Amino acid sequence: MPLLPTSLPLAKIKRVKAVLFVIALLPLARLFVLGFTDQLGANPIEFVIRSNGTWALSFLLITLTITPLRRLTGAGWLVALRRMLGLYTFFYACLHVMSYVVLDQWFDWAAIGKDIVKHPFILAGLTAFTLLIPLAVTSTNAMLRRLGKHWKTLHQLIYLIAPIAVLHYFWLVKKDITQPVIYACILVLLLGTRLFWKFTESQSKPSRI
Repeated sequence: MPLLPTSLPLAKIKRVKAVLFVIALLPLARLFVLGFTDQLGANPIEFVIRSNGTWALSFLLITLTITPLRRLTGAGWLVALRRMLGLYTFFYACLHVMSYVVLDQWFDWAAIGKDIVKHPFILAGLTAFTLLIPLAVTSTNAMLRRLGKHWKTLHQLIYLIAPIAVLHYFWLVKKDITQPVIYACILVLLLGTRLFWKFTESQSKPSRI
């Protein structure tokens, strides 16, 4: 029995997307529940910032998982979920940045500028977020048609964004680096799989004399 069905009717894909839409909001709902019940810990602002950042990175890696999972299982319908996952990556990245700007710094742009210069992890995070913006803006069908073949080239920025985001997390953590290392290993596996397939495909092509 296959791990996933290779195809699904449109109606079922829509149901899967609806369920995924709700599931992806659960981390945000959890923050609201913890906030209302006063369970955000001794430093609630830091908890909120880190939670949103962790989920932004998690959704980024989940988005990168779609292609390998599709190729391994033959479940082509998984591609229909990729855009939503990518937009949730941007959504939680926005919450992560805004939590820092609003809750932690209260729009103190001078202090934010000093933080960027002083802490490399903030510069890395801001770089990753800035690179995410054009991907989110061009995620619509209309932009796909307008950009044509350039759309795919633009969205390959994700292969640059992901390592920068992992580096941001790695530099942020000062003591226990277990979790950033896990994320880094997952990213290496996901990108390594792509490189392996690209190499094997190039080797299988007949040479031209």
